Amino acid sequence: MMCGLIDEINCLRRGKNAIILVHNYQRPEIYEVADFIGDSLELSRKSAETDADIIVFCGVDFMAETAFILNPHKTVLLPILDARCPMAGMADAKGVRELKNQYPSAAVVSYVNTSAEVKAESDVCCTSANAIKVVNSLKQNDIIFVPDENLALYVARHSKKRIITWKGWCYVHTKFSADELKKARQLHPGAEVIVHPECRPEVIDLADYVCSTSQMVKRVGESSSKEFIIGTEVGMIERLKIEYPDRTFYAAPPGATCIQMKKITLDSVFEALEKERYVVRVPEDIRVKARAALDRMLEL
Repeated sequence: MMCGLIDEINCLRRGKNAIILVHNYQRPEIYEVADFIGDSLELSRKSAETDADIIVFCGVDFMAETAFILNPHKTVLLPILDARCPMAGMADAKGVRELKNQYPSAAVVSYVNTSAEVKAESDVCCTSANAIKVVNSLKQNDIIFVPDENLALYVARHSKKRIITWKGWCYVHTKFSADELKKARQLHPGAEVIVHPECRPEVIDLADYVCSTSQMVKRVGESSSKEFIIGTEVGMIERLKIEYPDRTFYAAPPGATCIQMKKITLDSVFEALEKERYVVRVPEDIRVKARAALDRMLEL
């Protein structure tokens, strides 16, 4: 049944000149219909480069918005309309403007996990893979970093800039605790520990490596270890198992799931392509400003 649905999706994709972009945290079966699987930075690049007429984004709302910002003349579809990133919803344009008034000499760096309206108020965007590089490339000494406070604190460890944080967080990565990680190390003493920079500082302190999801794939490939404790959304372990079937991966804690990411199913991807729903758009005045912040990131 699933193979038949995958075949139908592939047939629709070819007939409509569509590309399917899939985030690492999606269900494993969604990987089967992906033209490309990656993290936010990789998917931003792919959406900027594609010559497809339709972009189906298997991720959450801000990712589909980003694809439209970079491709205003293409049709961008989000298979499930209410697949929304809670952290992105924690930041708002009004609040960013208030911070800009409070710190007039500061540059605004917005994590790509933000709305188009917040990106439009920003000097440059970043992802977890390039946040340190982006911040350190700026001439301003004061940096307003929106919205993830944990990522901002991680960047501050690697920068001489003054980082002004926003009280936002990822509800999945804040589930990871130092105690859980210590227990995982005791159970698997030979395993390499890799965590995401959205984790709490005390979790990052215990990690061997701090990586974005794309960097995790690279790190495992470079490592001589055969066992890994992975501190990010559980879907990443499914991706790593596919890439490295000869390695063993442990979640700490188990079951750290992004419910929003998991809302997308093969059925919803099929219906999105068949009915060309749900179309994601951004008002042009906001899109142009947000595009400038994204372009600056991509140039780096």
